[in-house]
Amino acid sequence: MLKLGEALADWHPGGTRPTDPLATVRAAWAGIVGPDVARAAQPVALTGSALVVLTTSGAWSHQLAFLERDIIRSIAALGVGGVERLRFRVGTIRVPAAGAGGRRRGIRTGPGPGIAGIPRTAADALARLRRVVEAHRAAHAAAGGAFCEHCRAPVAVPGRCRPCAEDDERRSREACERVLFETPWLTPEEVIAAVPGLDPVAYDTIRRRLLRHWIDELRLARKRHAARAPIDAVRVRKLASSYVLLETRLDPNRLELDSPVRANALGELYSFIREVELG
Repeated sequence: MLKLGEALADWHPGGTRPTDPLATVRAAWAGIVGPDVARAAQPVALTGSALVVLTTSGAWSHQLAFLERDIIRSIAALGVGGVERLRFRVGTIRVPAAGAGGRRRGIRTGPGPGIAGIPRTAADALARLRRVVEAHRAAHAAAGGAFCEHCRAPVAVPGRCRPCAEDDERRSREACERVLFETPWLTPEEVIAAVPGLDPVAYDTIRRRLLRHWIDELRLARKRHAARAPIDAVRVRKLASSYVLLETRLDPNRLELDSPVRANALGELYSFIREVELG
């Protein structure tokens, strides 16, 4: 079986790396998961940030889910970015049949008489893959390599691996968005102190993006209202309030519903918002 480290080091078929991301993953798949697993699971599509993997049974899907993070990390090492999760679909895997003149047949896995060197069950094949992953980790450690301080995945430099770092950023961003929506009158310093990992640059970026998103949502609600389509009046009122407070940074106790400051902040949306507020 090809070692995982060898598969990731400098793999490319025929001297050229496929330019299509899915083709790159499919070509390297057996090297990433091992030929045993590749007989029962094959990547078939890239949908957004998900790699769709066709498996021969739900048991295979369940077992592979435990190795999702390792597989995604191996895919990233191939130079294929944007894959954040695996989606499994049960079906029949078609592979070339030996000596069939190009004809193809479905491959089944599961308990049976077996063939020398080929595992009889999904658990056997996954155990082999886990041994490959552990051997790769041991070799990485022996070479003085570092491991992610959160998930213990191999990394080039001490700290967090890219998936963990991105997950931290996502959590920090979502926490900041919740705070700004629920308590938009807080000062930047108060928000930064309340959200772990948030810094002034990230705060300003999130604030600006939220303001654009909220005003776009309010404009869409106005358009639906004009077309006599139903709208969520409670959310419209809350969005308008959060937008004005975050934009003006005024004390909510000093901001009246019909104040000139509020009208100026909402601009052409002001009359629509007042109509919704008045019922």
